[in-house]
Amino acid sequence: MTQEWPLWEIFIRGAHGMSHRHVGSLHAPDEEMAILNARDVYTRRNEGVSIWVAKSADIHASAPGDKGPLYEPANDKVYRHPTFFDIPDDVGAM
Repeated sequence: MTQEWPLWEIFIRGAHGMSHRHVGSLHAPDEEMAILNARDVYTRRNEGVSIWVAKSADIHASAPGDKGPLYEPANDKVYRHPTFFDIPDDVGAM
C-alpha cells in the first residue's frame, strides 16, 4: 500500500515585491523537500527571493458563501473608514 505525500501550498515573494503570493501546490514528504521542489518548479528563472510552504491540511479558510455574515459587522463601524476623519490641509497627500 502506497501512501501519498502531503499537499503543500507554495507562496513566493518576488524580487520586486514586499509580500508573498500564492503560486500553486505540490506534493512532498516534508517541508524541506517542499521548499526545494518549489524552488525547482516555481522559480526556474530566479524570480523569487523567498519561499513559504504550508501544508494544505493546516490552512483553514472561510467559505465564499459566508461573505455577507462574516463582513457584515464591519459595515456598522464607519469610524474605521479613512473618510470618517478630516485631514488638515498642511498634512498633504497620504
